[in-house]
Amino acid sequence: MITSLKILNYALIEHLDISFDTGMTCITGETGAGKSILMGGLGLVLGKRVDMSVLKDNQKKCVIEATFLIDKYNLQGFFEASGLDYDGETLLRREINPSGKSRAFINDNPVNLDLLAQLSEVLIDVHSQLENQSLFKSEYQFLVLDAIAGNQGILKEYKKKIREYIFIQKEYDHLQLLNKEAAKIHDYNEFLYDELASEQLTPDLLTPLQEEIDELSNVETLQQYLSQGIQLIEEEQIGLLTQFYSLNALLNAAKSKSKNLSVFQERINSLSVELKDILDDLISKQETLESNPVLLDKLSARLDKIQNLFQKHQVDNIEDLIQVRDQLEKKLYQRQDLLQKINALKDQLIELEQLLESLSKQLYENRKEASPKLCDQMEQIISKMGMHNARFRIDLTSVDEFLSNGKQQIDFLFSSNLGSSFKPIKKVASGGEMSRIMLSIKAILSQFKQLPSIVFDEIDTGVSGPVSNEIANIMAHMSKKMQVFTITHLPQIAAKGKQHFLVYKEVRGNTTMTKIKELNQEERIKELAQMLSGEELTRTALDHAKQLLN
Repeated sequence: MITSLKILNYALIEHLDISFDTGMTCITGETGAGKSILMGGLGLVLGKRVDMSVLKDNQKKCVIEATFLIDKYNLQGFFEASGLDYDGETLLRREINPSGKSRAFINDNPVNLDLLAQLSEVLIDVHSQLENQSLFKSEYQFLVLDAIAGNQGILKEYKKKIREYIFIQKEYDHLQLLNKEAAKIHDYNEFLYDELASEQLTPDLLTPLQEEIDELSNVETLQQYLSQGIQLIEEEQIGLLTQFYSLNALLNAAKSKSKNLSVFQERINSLSVELKDILDDLISKQETLESNPVLLDKLSARLDKIQNLFQKHQVDNIEDLIQVRDQLEKKLYQRQDLLQKINALKDQLIELEQLLESLSKQLYENRKEASPKLCDQMEQIISKMGMHNARFRIDLTSVDEFLSNGKQQIDFLFSSNLGSSFKPIKKVASGGEMSRIMLSIKAILSQFKQLPSIVFDEIDTGVSGPVSNEIANIMAHMSKKMQVFTITHLPQIAAKGKQHFLVYKEVRGNTTMTKIKELNQEERIKELAQMLSGEELTRTALDHAKQLLN
């Protein structure tokens, strides 16, 4: 609830400092006295945009402060999330400097207007005939019906899951788009990778391959070279082995004359052994060396393929080609990983859809059961306000998609006269009827949920007599559970207030100022009598005023 309001240098208000009590507070005053100015000042501290013309003295700054008791609104989480210090008694302040700069504060912490407005929406509801348009919105219609249906817990869970569903759906769609793009080149990348992988590439592949091709390409020439080499080694008359044997015999003879020459014989013997090994290897190689055109074609084809791969992938060595292969393999794995993520998200979406379907069904069943109850209560209250033949109907239409409040669309239908058909309320209800309908809804809502302090700004315009009495009774009944303010021209309503403030103008020299004061019992009687009879206070008007207060 709001406990105090201070206004400095705003429009016709030089200084204003008033305190408010629980229950119902009535504000009256002649047309043009400044009630709208008071509401404008309240609007500024609630986060409305500023107009520099509001400064009464453009050399001084305008300051508006409102104090609220907020311990019943469970706002600790809001304050913590916003980085603000929480206090059960919270001060909102708005300052407008002569330069035009505007600043807002919550408990002396600077905040932006959006944050101020978010908090204000929870604390106070300023309702005028213009606010009746909110009844046309499905969000508000669902809010009303769900309060009666007791859907708060289910709806909270539904909204949490629909946010999660929307987030995952966006991620799923994004990955599907990536997958679609990846699919366009996946087959080609897979072909390229398979082509490279089939070659079993290794860094040392080319040298032995080239050597084997060279050998197979020159078999006859190599056999001739080997044959000549063998002949040079083993020729009987002039072969290397024959010469080694002769040399060995000479050195053996020399050794008998000088032991120092024995080392040469040993070395010749070693060379002879090595030469015999070479001869054996040459013979073995000659025997195994044979022409193999099939193998040569196969190896040549492989070398040509590798050379073509160099050209295709614009590389010039086997190491870079291996790197290309590994990169392609990575892309293929990434696609596979992408598909796994897409499938996982799809499973989550299916699970969420099933849960949302269940929650939506519960919401629908509860709403379906609560709809006639809400219509009946509204008809009872409206009937007391002079709309005896008014009837209401709530249509719930199922849809295929998940909406913000379930899988239904809602429409409040209204019939003002017997025999007339039901039509959307926004098409058939007059302004006065809308005010009374909205009042009935707020009265019903106050029984089911904690509403913020509410300000009714002349919503009783155009009614009188018994209807005004009933409007007054409804507001008074609401004020037992919440703080109610009403700006009114009707004495029947003003008499119901626990507090009564009078807004008036005062002229000082060449300056006109708007003032407000709380009326005592005698002053209330006079104000109510003037509202009944005009400027002339008659005994009948005074007696009627006393009767209204009692």
